[in-house]
Amino acid sequence: MILAIDIGNTNTVIGCFDNEKILFVERLSTDTTKTVLEYAIGIKNVLEMYHIDPSDMNGSIISSVVPPVTNMFREAIEKITGSSVMIVGPGVKTGLNILMDNPAQVGSDLIVNAVAGIAEYPLPLVIIDMGTATTIEIVDQNRNYIGGMILPGMKVSLDSLTSRTSQLPRISMEAPKRVIGKNTIECMKSGVIYGNASCLDGMIDRIEQELGMRTTVVATGGLAGSVVPHCVHSIIHDDALLLKGLMQIYKKNS
Repeated sequence: MILAIDIGNTNTVIGCFDNEKILFVERLSTDTTKTVLEYAIGIKNVLEMYHIDPSDMNGSIISSVVPPVTNMFREAIEKITGSSVMIVGPGVKTGLNILMDNPAQVGSDLIVNAVAGIAEYPLPLVIIDMGTATTIEIVDQNRNYIGGMILPGMKVSLDSLTSRTSQLPRISMEAPKRVIGKNTIECMKSGVIYGNASCLDGMIDRIEQELGMRTTVVATGGLAGSVVPHCVHSIIHDDALLLKGLMQIYKKNS
């Protein structure tokens, strides 16, 4: 079995593979104040929930956009499993051809998503990852990573809105019954959910216009499930996309 971990700014996604089968996908809060032991306990508790013995792990792989936490997770995994940990970064083979001004600046999470997308879906491909930021990346029909966009994430935008306006309350993020809200909370929910859905639809239209062809669109990330059902475009929701990419990269480097 292989333990796969993606460390994001807000949440850390933990998954486990047995050959090609995903045994689970769970999320923990990313917290730079936690110690190695606290992270080890968190990972061990998740494994125990699924009746998995940490000593059964043959290896582990980490992708991270939070450098201060990366080594703590590596040490935590080594402490509970005793196995080595692969970290996605320079020197790790991905098989991805990155056509960017500075390929080294592309986040490891974007690289891992693209690797999974190429393996799983028809090209050209648009991958939307809705987390702390909403990122959109494009892989062309020749398997090249050609670029993308970065937008403020839904929760970041909502937190900014409520913190800077004295009369707007904090709300949960689910779609209201109608687009045209009849009260403050309905108006906010409509703006957050339907506004982001319309944004994704508009960006997909512009991407396909620039490419001159239709694309496969895949969405992942903790907030994708709230928005994708309200998009006009056909979008595949794959919550485990990043973990699939980590497994692909682990296999390429084993």
